[in-house]
Amino acid sequence: MTLRTGIDALYERYLRWQVKHIPRHVAVIQDGNRRFARNQGIETATGHRLGADTTEQVLDWACDLGVRHITLYTFSTENFRRDQGELASLFALFREKFTAIIKDERVHRNRIRVQMIGDRSLLPDDLLATIDAAEEATGAYDDYFINVALAYGGRNEIVHAARSILGEVRQGALDPAAITPDTVESHLHRGAPIPPVDLIIRTGNDSRTSNFLPWLANGHESAVYFCAPYWPAFRKIDLLRAMRVYDQRMRLKERLAR
Repeated sequence: MTLRTGIDALYERYLRWQVKHIPRHVAVIQDGNRRFARNQGIETATGHRLGADTTEQVLDWACDLGVRHITLYTFSTENFRRDQGELASLFALFREKFTAIIKDERVHRNRIRVQMIGDRSLLPDDLLATIDAAEEATGAYDDYFINVALAYGGRNEIVHAARSILGEVRQGALDPAAITPDTVESHLHRGAPIPPVDLIIRTGNDSRTSNFLPWLANGHESAVYFCAPYWPAFRKIDLLRAMRVYDQRMRLKERLAR
């Protein structure tokens, strides 16, 4: 063990000792794969693959720490503007990772339900088929939840929810006077319900939430942690620092409630 590794391990334990309140739902904006690749002088596709490796590590850490819901901002509606070669590489990587979920013993041992949120009409059929298979393979699980935001945009999400609600009103299944915030929330995603976001983490040294989960995050005033490392360089220390921000907020709320 190097001196740096030993210091990091001690610091991790110190941070974990500081965090008494564990967020139920953490949402992550995984930013910086391309900039990391550029800085390292490697292919963009390699940067995305290294980012996917980091995602698997972070999911393990979060599960070990007791975070039950993780939402990953993996691919936005704006990302479709990228060149066709990068899109093809990304979609192939997504297919590979969703396929791996089906046989991943960690997923089944920990009873992790995996689902996609986003506009399915924008994704290629072969990727959708793989996503459907992963969702079906984990659909009965309810210990932990991973929500993968693909072809996702927050305003687009609310528009789709509004259309769904209007459809029920036209059919006579819903009284407009009975529409509440809970009604809107129930129409935001298909599949397993997603609770309000407790903590948003954004990597890549950019201080904005980029149209991510506006109803569940901004609407519920979640804690936000911005950090400098690009996503492939994100460490457990960074996750614990983010959770410390949430913990500090919860401690303040407890003091004010006394």
